[in-house]
Amino acid sequence: MCYYRRKPDWLKVQLPKGQLAVDVGHGVRTHGVHTICSSGRCPNQGECWGCGTATFMIGGDVCTRACRFCNVKSGKPAALDGTEGERVAACVARLKLKHVVITSVDRDDLADLGAAHWVRVIEAVKKGNPMTTMETLIPDFQGRKELVQQIIEAHPQVVSHNLETVQRLSKKVRRVATYKTSMGVVGQIANSGLIAKSGIMLGFGECREEVLQTMDDLREVGCSVLTIGQYLQPTVSNIKVTEYIEPSVFEEYGRIGREKGFTHVESGALVRSSYHAERHIR
Repeated sequence: MCYYRRKPDWLKVQLPKGQLAVDVGHGVRTHGVHTICSSGRCPNQGECWGCGTATFMIGGDVCTRACRFCNVKSGKPAALDGTEGERVAACVARLKLKHVVITSVDRDDLADLGAAHWVRVIEAVKKGNPMTTMETLIPDFQGRKELVQQIIEAHPQVVSHNLETVQRLSKKVRRVATYKTSMGVVGQIANSGLIAKSGIMLGFGECREEVLQTMDDLREVGCSVLTIGQYLQPTVSNIKVTEYIEPSVFEEYGRIGREKGFTHVESGALVRSSYHAERHIR
């Protein structure tokens, strides 16, 4: 039985190559840090590692949620590692990154959902790399504003939180997180004055009108940066792809997003939330 739809030619990806890719991989292993590049089976790992960039994933590599689109392991996580911030900072320094993206698993098992740990990591990376700019791709923290505020007050240059899909499909795709809660998180980030960013994937069965409505909803709460990419089913247990979106459609959504007032839109089949993230700081 075939579990996957045949991928079109435009979804072919490159494997990590070149000395920079080797250096990034070695640096990650040496410092014992996790990357969403590997844990999430990102299709851009080859391109990003080949350019000497990576997206770090903190809080461990086991998530307390089991979103149907995601390849990150789910279950009961281990205790937080108090040295993680210093190890991530050392890895950023070793790789001489000018811009770093940090994300995390959900830690619903913790009283503060991992917010204090986030702050410790941000502060450690800043201290060890004062010239490096930073984007934090955060979970929804169950919509608890005081926890989101802790990230805001740590002052990364960009704070991102992904909707992942349109409102109608949110429960089916994400299970725990809700569209309303995520919109509230993005709005709180925007109201703080920091760059607010979000992203969605296509191929779950959404229609054009729903994509455009999602753009409008994000603009209404002040989101200024948007990423739109193609969902790729990572394993047979994940939700299936209903459609592979033509490149021309992604181009159209990018144009429409800019017309709606987003300052930056990355829209393409292989786009992920951290794709060319260094551009979003401008």
